[in-house]
Amino acid sequence: MRALVAGEVGEPAEVLRLETRPVPTPEAGRALIRVKATPIHASDLHVLRGRYGFSPQFPAVGGNMECVGRVEALGPDTEGLKIGDRVVNAAVPAVPGPQVAGTWQEYLVADVRRLLPVPGHLSDSDACQLAVNPLTALLLVTRELDVQPGEWLLQTAAGSTVGRLVIQLARHLGIPTINVVRRRDAVEEIRALGGDEVVCTADEDLLQRVAEIAGAAGVHKAVDCVAGPVGAQVSQALAPGGEVVVYGALSTHRQTDPAALTIPLQARSVIYETKAVRGFWLNRWFGTVSPEDALDALSEVRTLVADGVLTIPPGRPFPLERFTEAISLAETPARGAKPLFVFEDGLDGDDG
Repeated sequence: MRALVAGEVGEPAEVLRLETRPVPTPEAGRALIRVKATPIHASDLHVLRGRYGFSPQFPAVGGNMECVGRVEALGPDTEGLKIGDRVVNAAVPAVPGPQVAGTWQEYLVADVRRLLPVPGHLSDSDACQLAVNPLTALLLVTRELDVQPGEWLLQTAAGSTVGRLVIQLARHLGIPTINVVRRRDAVEEIRALGGDEVVCTADEDLLQRVAEIAGAAGVHKAVDCVAGPVGAQVSQALAPGGEVVVYGALSTHRQTDPAALTIPLQARSVIYETKAVRGFWLNRWFGTVSPEDALDALSEVRTLVADGVLTIPPGRPFPLERFTEAISLAETPARGAKPLFVFEDGLDGDDG
C-alpha cells in the first residue's frame, strides 16, 4: 500500500515521502480500514513541525485526525462491525493515550471503539470531516459551556471552520451569537450565515460593542480561537463570573517560540470579577471520556450533518502523489475548499 511518511520533524513538504508499506493485520478489537478520503488539517502540519501538543514516533505516517473508509477485515473475536461497513475513523490521538495510526495511507488499523458507521447518502467529503471541527463545535457549545437558549455566546474567529459551525449549531439551538472577525468584508458573510451580531476588530472596539449588544446583563459565555490580545479582550468583555474556553491560538499561527504563545489577561478583571479562562483540546477530551461517550457525541454530530443542520463545505480532492500541492493549498490564507487526500476512484456522493 502507499503511505505518506515523515522521516523526521520538519517542514511537511520537505520531510514527507511517498512510500510503499505492507498492509497491516488487525488484532482483537481492531479493524482494517481501506481509507477513502482524509483531510489535511493545520494541526496535522503542526504535528509534523513539532509544534503541537503531542509528537508521534518518527518515521510517522501523516494525518492524525480523521478519515472515512470501509472495513476490509476484522481482528479475532471483534464484534460490532462487519466487513464492508462504511465508517468514520476518529483518529485523534487521546492524551494521555496510545499512538494512533496516521490516516494518510491506503490502509490502517483502528480501534473499533473509534469507528462510527455513516449512511450512504453522506458524501465522503462530509464524512471524512465529521470527527474534528463539527465535533469541536458541538462540544464547545453543549458540553464545555452548556449554553442555554436565549443566552448570548461570544466567539472569536467567527469566519473559521469551527466558528461557522458554531453559528449554525447556535442558531439551531436558539442561542444568539456575537461574532468577532478581523476583516470588514467578512461582516455581511457572517450575518448571512446566521450570526446575530458581528464585531469587526479592524474598526470597532470589542469591549464597547459587546457592552452595547449584551447590555447590563453582559455575556457570561465565550469561546476563543485567537488568543493573544484579542483573547484577553474577550476575557475583559465577559460579565462577572463569566467563562471563556480557549481552543486555539490563531494570532500566533506562525510562532515557533512557545514562550510567545500568550494571552495577556488583566489580573483585576479576572480576580475581582471572578472570571474563568480555561482551555479545550480535542485530544485531551478523547483522553478523558469513555469510548462510549465519545461515540455518542460523534453520533450526535453525524445526525446534525446528515440532517443538514451543520453544513461542511466540500473538500478539494488530491491523490497522495500531489501531496506538495495539497499541503501548499492547506497553508494558503482564504484558500476556499479544504484539501483532501482521496484513494480509489475519488469521492462518493461528491463531484469534488
